[in-house]
Amino acid sequence: MAGRLWVCLLGTVWLAAAQRAVPAKTKASKLTVERIMQGPGLYGWTPRDVRWSGDSQQVFFRWKQHGDPVMAEYSTWVAGRDGSGLRKLTEDEEREAPPLTGDDTRDWKLTLSADRGDIFLFDRMTGRRRQITKTRDIESQPRFTHDEKRIAFVRESNLYVLTPADGSIEQLTDIRPFGAKLEGDEKKGTESQQFLKKEDQTLLAIVRDREAKREREEARRKRLAPRKPFVLAKNQSVRALFLSPDETYVLAWMAESSDDTKKTSVPDFLAGGGYTSGLESRAKVGDRQAEEKIAFFDTGSGEVKWLKHDAANGNFASPMWSDDGARLILHARGAANKDEWILAVDPIAATARPLVHKHDDAWVDGPVPRGVGWVPNSNLVYFDWERDGWSHLYTVPFEGGDPKQLTRGEWEVRQIAIAPSRDRFLLTTSESHPGEDQLWELKFDGSGKKKLTQMPGGHTAVMSPDGSLLASIYSYVNKPPELYLLGADAKPIQVTSSPSDEFWAYPWLDVPLVTIPARDGRKVPARLYKPAAWKKGGPLVVFVHGAGYLQNAHRRWSTYAREYMFHHLLMERGFLVLDLDYRGSAGYGRDWRTAIYQHMGGKDLDDQVDAVKWAVAQHGVNPKRAGIYGGSYGGFLTLMALFTQPKVFQAGAALRPVTDWAHYNHGYTSNILNTPQKDPQAYRKSSPIHFAEGLEGALLICHGMVDVNVHFQDTVRLTQRLIELGKQNWELAVYPAEDHAFEQPASWADEYRRILKLFESNLRNQ
Repeated sequence: MAGRLWVCLLGTVWLAAAQRAVPAKTKASKLTVERIMQGPGLYGWTPRDVRWSGDSQQVFFRWKQHGDPVMAEYSTWVAGRDGSGLRKLTEDEEREAPPLTGDDTRDWKLTLSADRGDIFLFDRMTGRRRQITKTRDIESQPRFTHDEKRIAFVRESNLYVLTPADGSIEQLTDIRPFGAKLEGDEKKGTESQQFLKKEDQTLLAIVRDREAKREREEARRKRLAPRKPFVLAKNQSVRALFLSPDETYVLAWMAESSDDTKKTSVPDFLAGGGYTSGLESRAKVGDRQAEEKIAFFDTGSGEVKWLKHDAANGNFASPMWSDDGARLILHARGAANKDEWILAVDPIAATARPLVHKHDDAWVDGPVPRGVGWVPNSNLVYFDWERDGWSHLYTVPFEGGDPKQLTRGEWEVRQIAIAPSRDRFLLTTSESHPGEDQLWELKFDGSGKKKLTQMPGGHTAVMSPDGSLLASIYSYVNKPPELYLLGADAKPIQVTSSPSDEFWAYPWLDVPLVTIPARDGRKVPARLYKPAAWKKGGPLVVFVHGAGYLQNAHRRWSTYAREYMFHHLLMERGFLVLDLDYRGSAGYGRDWRTAIYQHMGGKDLDDQVDAVKWAVAQHGVNPKRAGIYGGSYGGFLTLMALFTQPKVFQAGAALRPVTDWAHYNHGYTSNILNTPQKDPQAYRKSSPIHFAEGLEGALLICHGMVDVNVHFQDTVRLTQRLIELGKQNWELAVYPAEDHAFEQPASWADEYRRILKLFESNLRNQ
């Protein structure tokens, strides 16, 4: 098939290519915390934001080299389709590069984008950018009209259409801010004021003439612009505006916030100028959230209709029209997080019927959130669903009916895309291995499945417009992410080389994956770091990854790269290390994902305890020399381990930990624990601060003071609790300039020196 991608990568070919790209190893030296905590300055910055030129001859991406400063911005780079000509663009060239995001024509030749408040048109075939607007106003959300001859955009919460051929602009909505006065809304005044006004009109001709002129002008204005204005209610805002394909209505995505919602202010003690400033952060779980609504504005009359559906008080995603513009779908999520709908919308009646209703007694989620779209040139809607316990691809006709499942098995569909040729799906899945991301193609009817990537590990791939090449950000366990070009010649071309020579001087392990039997019979995936000269009776450290719903026992380069290297250092010091994909982690289906519902620190903590018992039985770990550490969710679980399992864990480092889930954000927490006012018991049994009296081992807490995710207040409250309980074997390290994810190598090094000291003092030397 013309333009079809044929990739057949032989393992020996890949190994040869990879070896050519890796500098010759020098004599390995022992690791130090300072060396490891250089972070990307050692192992390299990950290429990202990959996109192709329209003629498939060049690939553009953003990248930093290992010598660049930590705070430096990513730059735009370009290479040819054969990997040649790699270079960094100048600032002028960067402005002319293909935009990162935008609205494409159906033939993918033109892209609209907004840049610093103006609209630009990019020609992917010539590589030229044309500025469409240049105003003091902020223009945003540019999109082609359905005929692709004009441009719809948003300015000051109203939708406009611009015709490039003659430069004319038409305003299609008249949405006005809260408090705006409409014509005819003038106050009539008191009876005495009305008497005086009428007397003037009776006695004075000039007053009568002015009033008559005003009335004539008002009538003329209404004849020329009959569209009815709409005034926003208090706390109501416009999130996005979309012009319908037939241009008869504008779909408005609206939000209404509450005066009662209170947001946290995070103090910044190093803001400069000698004074403390406050950074506005988020509201806390259970507080009133903004309500989202959908409105339809008639482009002729301005009349407004509000969408009626059970999900009206939930959340919506962007509307999607079929290729012919005749059908409209919306993705909606209920406020209680347990229901999602794909809605077939009738904009004339402002009603919707459910094409698909997903329900989960825990919460609806999965690896492809809101993975919904149209199968090109059809009446079929595609979407992902965990209906059989695993995230898979389905289609359903717009007219309704039972959805058709296109993929199946105990593995996950993780990304869904349409090939540039618009004749097949491109799916990123874990079918080859639970810890791998590989790209597959699949026909729209579910047949013709073909694997397009072969190198073991993780691929995030973008297909060229002509379908002949893949640009893939590829990584393996001990090989950081690099940009590769994969094509029909079966030879992967490595475009970037990100790590420093110093990184390659150390023999980083292809860390083996093991499965650990849990008390309920399930097998828990884990990475096992075992010293070559392991001696029975040695110490154990359990690492707990953050994010909750994240996978780390996989065959890709870890997002916890510093921890991966730190575990090598621990091995050098005689520690055995385990890194678990405990219950609640990503990658293992719906039941694994929801096992922590209503009790974080339950089955996920049981998995850590069972891992210690397994390490004692299988590897001879000393049961009195077990430690645990992690950040964010990992910090939370570390606290739960030390507070509720003091006989199992003798030391732990809790980094940026959640100490009380009632103080975390709404989106994440209400999924798992509902809300504090509706399910207080779930919050109490899941929050470490309620179990602090159980602390017996050595505890280290580390937290950035400008953390706008897990607020430093969490640690302050727990600190006071430990003081009041009279606990002594704990310490706190604060980082005044750091947010949730540290940036400065000095902060990373200080934190991990303390962690290493904690484990060596309390575990290794016992």
